[in-house]
Amino acid sequence: MDWDTLQNFASNIVFGTLLFAMIMYWVSLSFFKLNNNIVQIGRIVAFFANALLFLILASRWIVAGYFPLSNLYESLLFLTWTLLTIYLYVETKTKSKLMGAVLLPVALLITGFANLTLSPEMQKASPLVPALQSNWLMMHVSMMMLSYATLIMGSLLSILFLVISRYQEVDLQVVDKSSMPLYNVMLDYYETKFFAEADEISELGKLKLLQSLDNWSYRIIGLGFPFLTIGIIAGGVWANEAWGSYWSWDPKETWALITWIVFATYLHARITKGWEGKKTAILGGLGFFVIWICYLGVNFLGKGLHSYGWLS
Repeated sequence: MDWDTLQNFASNIVFGTLLFAMIMYWVSLSFFKLNNNIVQIGRIVAFFANALLFLILASRWIVAGYFPLSNLYESLLFLTWTLLTIYLYVETKTKSKLMGAVLLPVALLITGFANLTLSPEMQKASPLVPALQSNWLMMHVSMMMLSYATLIMGSLLSILFLVISRYQEVDLQVVDKSSMPLYNVMLDYYETKFFAEADEISELGKLKLLQSLDNWSYRIIGLGFPFLTIGIIAGGVWANEAWGSYWSWDPKETWALITWIVFATYLHARITKGWEGKKTAILGGLGFFVIWICYLGVNFLGKGLHSYGWLS
């Protein structure tokens, strides 16, 4: 068995384990009394998939001799690994199975697209084109992937907020701020009751769940925004080194700027205007779609300076 075949086999195992983990999380949302054991199984399986992804990326780095972010396939694997890492960390802090139930389907779709849709030729590690032969490759692309993963997670929580609130205005101030430290204890209970026994959940319980989603969405987007800023700045420096210009209004650069503006508006509204709830959730949800246009949409067009190594 050659190296490419072995790596493809390992990638398929990652897909299968993520599918199993997702099913475990979804089952846990349906059966309240069984959720602790089932979630634990799903979390362990997701951790295994994450570790295997790390080994795949590390092996590509060793064999190819460069940081594995030079083409679409490698960036998809890195994005999946980053998403899983962030979700596993946040879930240990919140004790909330919502993180896994929401993030694992996205990770599964990304992995499925990488393994089942991209051709074997696109999955192979190939020599770097001249524009990618720079020390800025790791800095720029890793920061952008890290920002994408973080912002995707925060945006998904915003969308979940809109779904659970049924796009209605809710007064989160009703929830006593002094109860915030109880989230790690109470959030899992309220979210489980909401999905398993929606008719029996109290209005206060629903507000606690919504406030927690709103709070964690803000925290995660606040973490991802500096990564995006650093990635864009590093890309500008790299572009000047490779093409003699810091900014050329390439489609990828333009959509990166649009993404930055959307999330800058989100943070500005929260920090200076005091917005929360539905208003900021709409901005966060919009950011989810803008990220995917920036990451994949412009590359499907096959135009611009960022089309090499992707889709043409």
